Amino acid sequence: MKSRASRPEDLVDQPGGGGLPGRLGDELRAELIAFRRDLHMHPELGNQEFRTTAAIKDRLEKAGLKPRVLDVGTGLVCDVGEWDGVTPMLALRADIDALPIPDTKVDVPYRSTVPDRAHACGHDVHTTTVLGAGLVLAALDRQGLLPNAVRLVFQPAEEVLPGGAVDAIASGVLEGVGRIIAVHCDPKVDAGKIGLRVGAITSACDRLEISLDGPGGHTARPHLTTDLVTAAARVAVDVPALLSRRVDARSGLVLTWGRLHTGHAPNVVPQHAELSGTVRCLDLEAWRDAPDLVHAAVDEVAGMHRAKSVINYVRGVPPVVNDAESIGLLDAAMTERRGAYAIEDTEQSLGGEDFSWYLEHVPGAMARLGVRPPGDTRGLDLHRGNFDVDEEAITVGVELFTAAALLAGRS
Repeated sequence: MKSRASRPEDLVDQPGGGGLPGRLGDELRAELIAFRRDLHMHPELGNQEFRTTAAIKDRLEKAGLKPRVLDVGTGLVCDVGEWDGVTPMLALRADIDALPIPDTKVDVPYRSTVPDRAHACGHDVHTTTVLGAGLVLAALDRQGLLPNAVRLVFQPAEEVLPGGAVDAIASGVLEGVGRIIAVHCDPKVDAGKIGLRVGAITSACDRLEISLDGPGGHTARPHLTTDLVTAAARVAVDVPALLSRRVDARSGLVLTWGRLHTGHAPNVVPQHAELSGTVRCLDLEAWRDAPDLVHAAVDEVAGMHRAKSVINYVRGVPPVVNDAESIGLLDAAMTERRGAYAIEDTEQSLGGEDFSWYLEHVPGAMARLGVRPPGDTRGLDLHRGNFDVDEEAITVGVELFTAAALLAGRS
């Protein structure tokens, strides 16, 4: 990644020329850091985020807002300002769930207190930035400085396919919304910066589960059996190879296995084998064709080895495809707050994100929020137990969202 503009030495740690209100005061900044740390200490898995939901709801209500818990029982939607029923609202989205992995950090006081649960993807930061933006915008609304109503969406179960966004949309969070924006923590970008990209910024991600069956028997007489060990091995090797020749290489369709299991004894040909993995794809149209292509390839390879295949192809999420106008809004907001030097071009990743479901209904964009302490060389990454952030990212996220809301309301 590279910055759009050089960062002059005399502007280090200085925001760009900002005429917009809504900068974060010291008291609220400290409160938000404490709020994020509390979430980090009490991570909850998808559709189990009851404590998290209650904490967000309580703080919004203390600010005079009226949040509504989503129909699934966790997550919330809350409007800041009074919607006139006509002007499309800008929505700010955060995901609130954690991951089923242990927190391996040892040198911070806010380490997870829940065994085998951790906010290792930054959703605690996402939640805190949208909460903080809501509190700032509510204060501006009381001063008559908020041009249009803004909707806050705190979505559960982003890590659960096909994603809690589907249930949130069914709960009506997009009614009256004309555009939606979000951020995702990026440990490859320095805190104080964001990464932007027009077009696809994530990939599609589906789950694949395959069962292979056939008559087993003694390893002394493999000709009388369906050799499921060999069949499973050939499926594992040959199906990804076949797919690479049946789709345009530019689509980036990749099948990667995470599990293969068969057999119990060295002298017994098993009757059953299982494989599971993920199918990721950079291109939206290729993603739509992926289930049929995978089914055909698996059946072809399994059939060559006389194995009966049963395929469970679990649709996940399409790519997040950023709308150019929404990226322009985020670009303008960040330039207003921090200057053009704080914006980087970013690449499309193979990670999946259910924010994509919102973009099937309304235009929007997701920015990468820098969380790496400048100069840090630890190489932290998402979905690892030692993941952590530079909490300056919270201030950046809040001020990005508030500037975007004010600029959107003026357009």
